[in-house]
Amino acid sequence: MNSGLVCVGLTTLDIVAGPIDELTHTERARLIDGIACAPAGTAAGAALVAAKLGMAVKLVGAVGDDMIGGFVRLGLEQVGVDVSLLAVQPGQKTSTTLLTVESDGRRSSYHMPGAGIAARIDDATLAAATTARFVHYAAVGGRLSDGGPGEALLRAAKEAGAIVTCDLIGPRRTAADEIARLLPHVDYFMPSAAEAVVLSGTEDLAEAAQRFLGLGAGACIIKNGRHGALVWLNGEHYAAPAYAVTPKDTTSCGDAFCAGFIAALDRGWAPKDACGFANATAGLVAEGYGTLGALAGFDETVEAMSRYAVVEDAAPVAE
Repeated sequence: MNSGLVCVGLTTLDIVAGPIDELTHTERARLIDGIACAPAGTAAGAALVAAKLGMAVKLVGAVGDDMIGGFVRLGLEQVGVDVSLLAVQPGQKTSTTLLTVESDGRRSSYHMPGAGIAARIDDATLAAATTARFVHYAAVGGRLSDGGPGEALLRAAKEAGAIVTCDLIGPRRTAADEIARLLPHVDYFMPSAAEAVVLSGTEDLAEAAQRFLGLGAGACIIKNGRHGALVWLNGEHYAAPAYAVTPKDTTSCGDAFCAGFIAALDRGWAPKDACGFANATAGLVAEGYGTLGALAGFDETVEAMSRYAVVEDAAPVAE
């Protein structure tokens, strides 16, 4: 029987600091509440969170042969992620993002491109994906995955019995052609609201979801920030409300939602209930800095669901 999760795609390091409401422009240090350094990205961030939630996880991605790449590998290994398929690119830098978070949650982002989007689809990746219970594909836009290799991987994974989920690196219209190739092999497509709008060309999220379903996605779950998620599944559509939290850093909440959803499915939860767990996972991540935030584990997340209040202004699903 297939088991575990394989995450394929973007791998970066996030350096998050806050609250920072203004730059001092002096050499005098100003005390802040927190700084976090953690593996991140649509694949590595989801892998880190899923491992924290108790899943067996393997990451397919790439880092440079610099010190940052070593730090990323160490951070993943400490939480239990299998990094045997995390390639080290000689002479390359590791993709890194510096984020400053303001008191009201707004943030500024400074990204250094590197090896992060060079996840390799090879025989070892194929072997991992075809023996996994879940494959989370987050390599759209990748140099070595677009244009056929990613599609072939997902087709093989589906044929082998894997449950395939798909997230995006960013809201780029150029991803539309690749998405059209991938979605026939995807069980749960999970873009953000912004990504859904860009890819579909419409601001009507219900219409956007129908377009993705028409391209072959088994279900569409649109992550909608503080409004939770909008879900189209098995002919039904509904809103999965977020939980009321006091956020410090929402940078990795989308990746956390995907990981939480997969982890709940792995425990036998129904997809609708898994969306609630995913929202709680994202909420806990938002309560701290960095990819894991205040997340402690699966049982602790279940407990949080019982004490969190539900946000009442969850966006309705358009008919």
